[in-house]
Amino acid sequence: MSDAKRSPWFLPFIYAGGLIFGFGLAISGMARPEVVLDFLQFEDFGLLFVMGAAAVVTGITFTVATRFLDRAPLTARDYTRRIKEFDRNVVIGGTIFGVGWGLSGICPGAAYASVGIGNYPILWAIVGMFLGAYAQGYWREARTSEPADAVAADD
Repeated sequence: MSDAKRSPWFLPFIYAGGLIFGFGLAISGMARPEVVLDFLQFEDFGLLFVMGAAAVVTGITFTVATRFLDRAPLTARDYTRRIKEFDRNVVIGGTIFGVGWGLSGICPGAAYASVGIGNYPILWAIVGMFLGAYAQGYWREARTSEPADAVAADD
């Protein structure tokens, strides 16, 4: 999509959303790995309320927006659903993501907010996220550039 169709408010809203998100994570304590690990060990269910509130706001926003607007107001894109099939990549990727979340004690969004509250050792986890994403992209690119016969033999 070209930038010409975007609203001039697109970037300010993205920055404001990120600011609100980071501030909310810091206030709720979700930017601290200890809190997330306590949730994963069934000792503190505060994260459940934070995620629940986010799901309610998102659900209401998308229901109202798609009912009353033809296009997304900031990007001018049509509202469409992206249907992702439940396949082995979802299971494998979700498992790897969950292991990384459990080991670091923090999800990607909260990791960035954690740096903002002075948790600088979490930068190692952020570097790991970038390296993991890069490695997966490299692997997928190498896999799709193989001849069709070789790829079919792998599956």
